[in-house]
Amino acid sequence: MKKILLIGTGGTIASEETGEGLAPGITASGLLSRLGGLGPETRVDSRELLALDSTNIEPRHWLMIAGCIKENYESYDGFVVTHGTDTLAYTAAALSYLVMGSPKPIVLTGAQKPIGMDSTDSRENLRDALLCAASDMPGVSIVFDHKVILGTRAKKTRSKSFSAFESINYPELGVIRDGAVVRFIRQECGAEPVFSGALDTKVSLLKLIPGIRREVLDFLFERSDAVVIESFGVGGLPESGGFFESVRQWQERGRIAVLTTQVENEGSDLGVYHVGSRLKKELGVLEAWDMTTEAVIAKLMWILAKTKNAPEVEKLFYTPVAMDMFPR
Repeated sequence: MKKILLIGTGGTIASEETGEGLAPGITASGLLSRLGGLGPETRVDSRELLALDSTNIEPRHWLMIAGCIKENYESYDGFVVTHGTDTLAYTAAALSYLVMGSPKPIVLTGAQKPIGMDSTDSRENLRDALLCAASDMPGVSIVFDHKVILGTRAKKTRSKSFSAFESINYPELGVIRDGAVVRFIRQECGAEPVFSGALDTKVSLLKLIPGIRREVLDFLFERSDAVVIESFGVGGLPESGGFFESVRQWQERGRIAVLTTQVENEGSDLGVYHVGSRLKKELGVLEAWDMTTEAVIAKLMWILAKTKNAPEVEKLFYTPVAMDMFPR
């Protein structure tokens, strides 16, 4: 018999109607009671950890979830975390670093409609997630709309549709079909997970827009250990306005700059255009390549909690974890 721990954190799946819109109000055990039987081969225990709209999820909550998994790791064969969809990809990425190389499944899921509604994806997603947690699917993944997506590669791409998540620059790990997990890829894992218990939350994100001023970048650098810059296309910075000098100055003060792209698919390539090549050749800024922004943010928080030394940060950043990037 497989033993699964269901960890509730709130989200739409556990929400009820209030006078001011949907809000989490159903516990993890309440979700299970609405699901019905799972068969004699699976036993599911529940733990209500949080009751939050995922807009309110913060890095300290990622640490709480990872801590709950660590505390119960030896007692269960797999874990399911129910979570709101809006920041689900961030949490999945963070858990991929905080519980690295887990040989046991750690599955996140949620829903676009609450479990109490007649027309809902909640029951299917939860049942699929529990099936996946009882299977040979190690590591962190998101199960949603019958798809199994690597935790470091997931992104929410639709705000209302049941097919809310896509796997970015990496194939889906598998699908749930006719009540069974059909695995395409088995991600690598260790004999035991490596748990981390700290994050540096002083990581900021700047999305470039035409005409943006350097002062915005300086403002973020003043308050951050690292700034992720979502650039246009394959990547670069405006050549006017002093952006290049801004990055140079802040790097000399020990800050970390990472260039990524606003384009979801195919990733960055700073060497293609002049606006990017100087950053790579002269400043040596870090490049996110094919990583999702969610994974970049979570990975930097994880790395910077270990070291602020720039060469060590670079080495860790370019070391693939849970297939978060294809090495180059």
